[in-house]
Amino acid sequence: MTLPALIEGWRQHLSLDRRRSIHTVRAYVATAERLIAFLETHQGQAVTAAALTRLEQADLRAFLTSRRMDGIGNLSAARELSAVRGFLKFVGGQDARVPSLKGPRVKRGLPRPVSPDEAVALAADIAETARADWIGARDWAVLLLLYGAGLRIGEAMGLQGDILPLADTLRVTGKRNKTRIVPLLPQVRQAIAAYVDQCPYPPSRDEPLFRGARGGPLSAALIRRAVQGARGRLGLSDRTTPHALRHSFATHLLGRGADLRSLQELLGHASLSSTQIYTQVDAAHLLDIYRNAHPRA
Repeated sequence: MTLPALIEGWRQHLSLDRRRSIHTVRAYVATAERLIAFLETHQGQAVTAAALTRLEQADLRAFLTSRRMDGIGNLSAARELSAVRGFLKFVGGQDARVPSLKGPRVKRGLPRPVSPDEAVALAADIAETARADWIGARDWAVLLLLYGAGLRIGEAMGLQGDILPLADTLRVTGKRNKTRIVPLLPQVRQAIAAYVDQCPYPPSRDEPLFRGARGGPLSAALIRRAVQGARGRLGLSDRTTPHALRHSFATHLLGRGADLRSLQELLGHASLSSTQIYTQVDAAHLLDIYRNAHPRA
């Protein structure tokens, strides 16, 4: 396969198979093109698809070093590495041998909430390193539910096939069997639909929506382990957990003007006092920004 055809295949895979956003597709394709251009200079010869499957850890390290010389920061470098891993896995297929390389550590003064960029990078890394495309689509959908709809990990695992077909809202059963209605962003609906399309186990109204590799209910422990691996590769704080994505959902809504009562309903808190903690988190985040930005702080 020629390189232009390979790049176009990568674009189509991201857009149609993985249903990534336009911005993600553009960024990941640009990363693949940068990698190829770098390798041609680094190795002094034309790059082929076969050569991409034989890359070593030193090649990826040299690529990241060149990107750091371009001025990108730790988080951007970590996201670049995640995109490279996904591209090399696409080139090599299911038996791809992708060199192992730990990403740069991203130092954060406030480990929670996770920033929007970090949340997307985390979910993308987990999806791209999954052992099968449908498992990657599943994990991407689960993590978007936590960050995009504020679900607890147990609530996401408890969803059944009767939520299909998806609507603009979702009825969730939380603690103490309390139900609530949460809005579903288009990106979240698309992620769930992509998973359902690729899942080898047809959805059933009375069965869990998210399935494990052998068809049984997906374990929350598997998602936690996947997050643990991704945060190590991306250099994120140890406090970056599935539940931290729910905290981020709440904090970011509050920062955009949501009132506490509405936030209480979206999170399914029995008491408003449980929701008020996010005003403290938001204030701490603002103080951290002030201290880092003000010349006399």
